Formats: sequence, C-alpha cells, structure tokens
Amino acid sequence: MTKLALITGASRGFGAAMAEALAENGYHILALARTTGALEELDDRIQAKGGTTTLVPLDITDEEGIQRLCLSIHERWGGLDLWLHAAIFASPLSPAGHMPEKDWRKTVDTNIHATGRLIANIEPLLTARKGRAILPTDDCAGQSFFGAYGSSKAAQKSLFDSWARETRNTAISIETFAPAPMPTATRGRFHPSEDRSQLSHPRTEAARLISKL
Repeated sequence: MTKLALITGASRGFGAAMAEALAENGYHILALARTTGALEELDDRIQAKGGTTTLVPLDITDEEGIQRLCLSIHERWGGLDLWLHAAIFASPLSPAGHMPEKDWRKTVDTNIHATGRLIANIEPLLTARKGRAILPTDDCAGQSFFGAYGSSKAAQKSLFDSWARETRNTAISIETFAPAPMPTATRGRFHPSEDRSQLSHPRTEAARLISKL
C-alpha cells in the first residue's frame, strides 16, 4: 500500500523541503498550497527524482474545499499516513496595541480557526491508517511585535498538545517539531538584516525530522 502524506503549506520553505524529502522516502505527496505556480515547481522537482505528487491548489480557510479534499482522500486511498501542517499566515510585525484589524482577523482565521477545522477533518483519515500529524513550531510567542503571529503559533501548539493528550491511547501519533531557524521567506520578513548564511537550510531540518519518523 502506497504511503500517503498530506503537506499543508507545501509550496515553499519547510513544507516544500518536507514534501521532497518524504517523496524520496516513498511517500505519495498531497501538496496543498494557494500558489499554483510554486506547487507546479515542487511537482517538477519531485518528479525529476522519481517521486509522485497530487497537487491541491487550495486555501486552508476554505472549509468546504477541505471537506471535499478529505472525502476524496477517504474515497481514493482510505486514509492518511502522515499530515504535516506547515501552512501559516505571517502578518507584519506590529505593537500589540496597533495590529491592523484585517491582519489580526486573517491571522486568527488562517492559523487558529483553520487549524482546528483541519484537525477535525483529518483525524478520521489518520485513524484509518494509524498515521501521525506533525506541527512545526516557533518560539517567537511573547516577543516584542510578534503579538499576532506569536500568539497564533502558540495557539496552534496548544491545539496539537491537547490533541496529542486526547489520542495518546489510540493508534495515531500527534507531534510537534521545532526546526532550527531557517532562511525562509517568512523569517526574512521578520529579520531582514539577519546573516542568513548562519541559518539551517530547510532540507537539513527536513532530514532531521525524517530521521525521527
């Protein structure tokens, strides 16, 4: 039976690196992201190494779309072996008292609400294959100007931690993973003057996570 991995936020950064690493390890990749062009580039890289993908151009805030996707996964494959949730909205840094309303709403909708609904829809698929879910974490919560992004990452981790406790006596495994700082586009927006040569490449962190699976 083909191993199946769903990567939400697969088009760039750590999500893309994990998609490529998992494909090299025999997984068929369901690559979900909003950006079709970046997904197609990911598909080209994976196919060049003999891997296979199904591209899913979808916004994780589209609840009906997520429900249709999960139903399709159930009907075609019967379940999921792995879900990596790397999708994130990184709002611009700002003081907590001056967060733009539209950025705050999008942060909550994408990073917190959508994560909760994804858990509800994906849990039955993981249960069917005794699979695992993994959330990359970030230690920025509580730092100055990270009110929106930091609090939403903390909320995501809290959701996964609760889910892990609730399912610890079941067949599925719920985990978090803290990658070393990586030179991603998101981090570049937050730390524009940082020496990126000192950061860990997403492929390095993907290999570190793969070694734990």
